[in-house]
Amino acid sequence: MINLTNLTIAKAHEHLTKGDFSAVELASSYLASIESQNKDVNAYLEVFDDVLSQAKFADEKLKSKNATVLTGIPLALKDNILMQGHRAGAASKILEGFVAPYDATAISKLKKEGAVFLGRTNMDEFAMGSSTENSAYGVTKNPLDFTRVAGGSSGGSAAAVAMDGALASLGSDTGGSVRQPASFCGVVGLKPTYGAVSRYGLIAMGSSLDQIGPIGKTVEDVEILFNAIKGKDSMDSTSFDPLPNTSHLSPKNLTVGVPYHFMKEGIDADVLRNFEDSIKKLQALGYKVKEITLPNIKYSLAVYYIIMPAESSSNLARFDGVKYGMKKNGENLLGDYLNTRSFGFGPEVRRRIMLGNYILSSGYYDAYYNRAHSVTGLIKHDFKNAFEGVDVIATPTSPTPAFKIGEKSTDPLSMYLSDIFTVTANMAGIPAISLPSGFAKRDGKELPLGFQIMAPHQREDLLFEIGKKFEARNPKSEKN
Repeated sequence: MINLTNLTIAKAHEHLTKGDFSAVELASSYLASIESQNKDVNAYLEVFDDVLSQAKFADEKLKSKNATVLTGIPLALKDNILMQGHRAGAASKILEGFVAPYDATAISKLKKEGAVFLGRTNMDEFAMGSSTENSAYGVTKNPLDFTRVAGGSSGGSAAAVAMDGALASLGSDTGGSVRQPASFCGVVGLKPTYGAVSRYGLIAMGSSLDQIGPIGKTVEDVEILFNAIKGKDSMDSTSFDPLPNTSHLSPKNLTVGVPYHFMKEGIDADVLRNFEDSIKKLQALGYKVKEITLPNIKYSLAVYYIIMPAESSSNLARFDGVKYGMKKNGENLLGDYLNTRSFGFGPEVRRRIMLGNYILSSGYYDAYYNRAHSVTGLIKHDFKNAFEGVDVIATPTSPTPAFKIGEKSTDPLSMYLSDIFTVTANMAGIPAISLPSGFAKRDGKELPLGFQIMAPHQREDLLFEIGKKFEARNPKSEKN
């Protein structure tokens, strides 16, 4: 059996090209790991039945010397990204039985590389949540403590990597849904610049905020996946070709901005202490640190929870039992709609649809939706001004470590506050990465913490450069 614990994409590629093991043997090892652990974690909703045939194709590609670094690499896929011929349901009953008729652009690109897709992972229903407790198929547990959440909404994708159930994975990030679960599970998660990765084939939540993002064990793994899926796509008019990579920047020429004014309330003491330690590590590496002010960042969460439900309610209007997934018959067509949507959507989705419909209703559209977009403009302007004086901006990824399952499920506002540091990057459309930065001890368990770095538009290269240097200090072995 292959030791998966310290395997990275680059190491696996080296072993595959040397012939130390085959893609079929590698995929089989991950299938065995999933078989032994998924019953406890619930990271996967489905393991695909064609994994070994995909791996055999990858082995042929390796033998023909046409392999790339991703050929034969086993990946997990969030349940809201379409892969032709496989089920995709956004962890919702309303899409029960739906089979994707085409590939998302990100999947098409990875298929060309010869990647092996292991299965679809659990998530909050339609990506609405911060804990993966809102899935119609049960909560995903944190692999490091089964009494705690894995984060959300890409909790299954992060947990799959953390439990060695995949070498890397894809999630989607609308307000932190890649970065927050990456932080809770001790792995790396990237939210790319809005438009850097095509959204074609991603089941939409908030169209002006959604991005597909990679999750991996290391910054290098995430960079490899991002480079494979990025680029302009004729099927997504918001996509573009990212700027050429300008890495290998010297730390002494880079300045890290820190908005301390945004960290005065509601942050766990261990998280704050770990953040200060992380800043000191950057200074020790040679980076300059400068306090900055983002005057309108305090409005980010409120604005997010106006724009996101408004756009979600519009996007989810298409699910009515006529074209997609399940159908519950009523006395007439209206009865079909009402029964299907009442039965098919879970409580959190129904809550956000009602909130979104109210925001978009006559008389309130200008007062809420348009006003929220005006404030978003102010937030973008704040970041633009800040990036004239600093190269990147750092915050904690989440205000707390992973919380107990059920701890916040009856208090939506408390749950929404989990996103307070992550939604800003989505509002501004900028890239952001969560790096493992240490641990907080709770109930005798070491729970991972995350350090978030945000960069200007199309400067993912800065995140990778700084992230690799930060990671080289091996924070996973350091305990608070």
